[in-house]
Amino acid sequence: MNIIPLSMDKEVAARTARIASELSACGIDAMLLSSFANLYYTCGRVFCGYAYITSQGKITYFVKRPVGFEGDNVAYIRKPEQIAEAVASNMPKVLALELGITSYNTIERLKKTFPGAEIADASAIMGKIRSVKSEYEIAKLKTCGIHHEAAYSRIKKIYREGMTDIELQIEIERTLRSEGCLGQFRIAGDTMELFMGNLLCGYNAETPSPYDFAMGGEGLDTSLPVGCNGSLIKPGNTVMVDMCGNFNGYMTDMTRVYRVGNISPLAEKAHQLSIDIHHRLAKMAVPGVEAKALYEEAVKMVKEAGLEEYFMGLKQKAGFIGHGVGIEVNELPVLAPRSRDILAEGNVIAIEPKFVIPQVGAVGIENTYVVRAGGLECLTNAPEQIIELY
Repeated sequence: MNIIPLSMDKEVAARTARIASELSACGIDAMLLSSFANLYYTCGRVFCGYAYITSQGKITYFVKRPVGFEGDNVAYIRKPEQIAEAVASNMPKVLALELGITSYNTIERLKKTFPGAEIADASAIMGKIRSVKSEYEIAKLKTCGIHHEAAYSRIKKIYREGMTDIELQIEIERTLRSEGCLGQFRIAGDTMELFMGNLLCGYNAETPSPYDFAMGGEGLDTSLPVGCNGSLIKPGNTVMVDMCGNFNGYMTDMTRVYRVGNISPLAEKAHQLSIDIHHRLAKMAVPGVEAKALYEEAVKMVKEAGLEEYFMGLKQKAGFIGHGVGIEVNELPVLAPRSRDILAEGNVIAIEPKFVIPQVGAVGIENTYVVRAGGLECLTNAPEQIIELY
């Protein structure tokens, strides 16, 4: 069995060439990757082991598990020291390791495995490379968006009067899985945990969370303090649904809001402002624009509307309005006030200007977009207005 799926031969070759070009430009001889997200990027599947890529564009997969892969560029190992033995004739003087995500003990072991090699950071390089998606990747994201939208379209039919938030979330999760969602939600970041997504109802949206998410929630247990808390969905409440859209290894991020009965004019106003922000940024976000400029424009619109008190949280506020998505959530670029990212064609970003209205709940939408020369192309095209559940 070939470690690279046949359908991905040309795509993987193009990705490897991009990595090699970046390594050469940075004066790095080779890169060693072991995180599942980066391994998936380099070969189109997840395995336990390493991908070793040189600045000349040669890639070797050093596999621990599973058995069964064949090919000139596959070598089975028991320990990382065997990698150094395999490349002994061309040992790297500068080696890039995933410093941002690999444990200290593993990094120290790899340093000893390649004695004398200067160590560079592969995490930053791969983050930059993966932030610009190929048309192959965008096609996978578009497929995700279609399935994501299809699942959300059934939420109104799922709801039953008297439901709690967790009962509704379980049924949405069931619908997503039935639609083909893999259930896995890879999140980049040191302190990020989530199951299939987040559902917030009523006052629970006001509860701060330890995670760097736009919205919080008490959660069902102190071991995972985020999202629904078992509260009853009542008239006058909003229900914000921000659930996983992973159908093929790439993820779309989408939030929609539902309501039970009538909600306050303030909540309606804030939700419409979120939609207006999306439409403004969709025209503004072209290649070459600073990511922080999008954040600044959103804040400007919020202040002009007099809604800054409720923007991106009530008791605790998130310091961003958007982020890259792809194989993981929270990829580059980041739409935040101190972001140094510059938009490039092929970036895929989720924009999520949200508000928390006391005693009502969270409002605002999130869409996933591709950055194009003429602005943003939306991949999550579900209705944006608040939907009444009954």
